[in-house]
Amino acid sequence: MAMVMDGEVQLPAPREVVWAKLNDAEVLKACIPGCESLEKLSETEFQAVAVVKIGPVKAKFKGKVRLSDLDPPNGYRISGEGDGGVAGFAKGGATVALTPKDGTQLSYHVDAQIGGKLAQLGQRLVNGAAKNMADQFFKNFVAAVS
Repeated sequence: MAMVMDGEVQLPAPREVVWAKLNDAEVLKACIPGCESLEKLSETEFQAVAVVKIGPVKAKFKGKVRLSDLDPPNGYRISGEGDGGVAGFAKGGATVALTPKDGTQLSYHVDAQIGGKLAQLGQRLVNGAAKNMADQFFKNFVAAVS
């Protein structure tokens, strides 16, 4: 099942501060809902474990994330994949752009593919859960950069 999500978030910090926090494994671990571990493998690669619950399905996803098209402090592309065992898999990417505007405006565009039991739950349930997770992440991230 394909999923697309776009959004913008206003952050009360200069672009350079936001960029630094977006590349800080400890900050990201604290902001990602359900994140149990986030390890920086290199300047452009992270390994993560997160527990995700969507409707009746709860799964522990293990995966890797790579950063590319780095343009500090303007943005980058994030791509990765995660395996949730019998619950399914997720893979995809996001483009993140930072613009100086009353602090920093962060814009994102996500394209993802979901398979397995998660995909059987239905588009509306999965999209709603993804939006809730994104909202929670950005609420936490706004607090981290404030």
